[in-house]
Amino acid sequence: MKKEKKQIDKTLLTIILTLSVFGLIMISSASVLYSQTRFNDPNYFLSHQFLYGFLPGILVLYIFSRIDYHFWKKFAVPFFIISIIALILVFIPGIGKNIYGASRWINLGPISFQPSEMSKLAIILYLGAWLTGRGRERVKDIYEGMIPFLGILAVMSFLIIKQPDTGTLMVVILISIIMFFISGANLSHIWGIFIGGGVILAGLIAMAPYRLNRVLVFLNPSHDPQGVGYQITQALLAVGSGGVLGVGLGHSRQKFNYLPEPVGDSIFAIVGEELGMLGAVIVVMFFIFFALRGMKIAKNAPDDFGKIVAMGIVSWVILQAFVNISAILAIIPLTGIPLPFISYGGTSFVFLMVGMGILLNISKQSKI
Repeated sequence: MKKEKKQIDKTLLTIILTLSVFGLIMISSASVLYSQTRFNDPNYFLSHQFLYGFLPGILVLYIFSRIDYHFWKKFAVPFFIISIIALILVFIPGIGKNIYGASRWINLGPISFQPSEMSKLAIILYLGAWLTGRGRERVKDIYEGMIPFLGILAVMSFLIIKQPDTGTLMVVILISIIMFFISGANLSHIWGIFIGGGVILAGLIAMAPYRLNRVLVFLNPSHDPQGVGYQITQALLAVGSGGVLGVGLGHSRQKFNYLPEPVGDSIFAIVGEELGMLGAVIVVMFFIFFALRGMKIAKNAPDDFGKIVAMGIVSWVILQAFVNISAILAIIPLTGIPLPFISYGGTSFVFLMVGMGILLNISKQSKI
């Protein structure tokens, strides 16, 4: 006989906290020279991640794990609207901040954050509420299911690709399709979305030279190693030089102004160099454990809203981890997307912890 759980899933919580603390350790190791060079402070990135990412992240994890997840069904629409407004604000002079040709940041006095990180959580909660409200039979219908779904996705996708942020766009679309599928969507509609999405992606690649260059580098990693292929070349050198056991924590050579963004998108390369194949495999295993535990929570959630939202949150973490790690290993073209829990970034960490808090609350109410 099934009974309601009264405590959060401690195994999942342990995985979350372990990856988060490991992230601080790797940021500390990878950022020493980078911090010194950019800010004349060897601990700049570590202190900022701890103060503006880790501490508030742990706080929101605790708070949101105690809030009944059903509350977010009521708040899903206004949160989605706020997210859309925030995505628009990045293009407003004086509010949005353009860095390296990309408009992805909002500056409001001392507060600076990336709306695209908020959008991942917003689309998960909104689709969870919307799909649950439609019911399985209406979701299967092309006019009441697929077309409105594509309309919702198109609004957010347009604003994200305008930034531009192809990596986040890919993750948001894949999360949405997974949620659409498990809510009872017609399989032929899913295939149609994938085919249409592939055509659009090909068009986006053809329209932007930098995206095309990334594909060319993916097809031939030695293509222009001092130019567009520089980052992936250095990342592969880092991973390769780590061998099985690594060169030792803190002893990376690639972090000394060779590997771009060693604390951000490229941090997994530093993991591979310092901790070797063994350390990299352990990190991947933690993400696999997270996926298995998260899917179990989704399966045992007490209602469809809990199941769909839980799967959306799990997909968010696993897809983003897969995209980041695969890009660093040249399995897919390079994309600028952080490794969950581990890469530097206060905005991404805090919103991720909000999602983790919601997932833990679902686990508390799941039936076993």
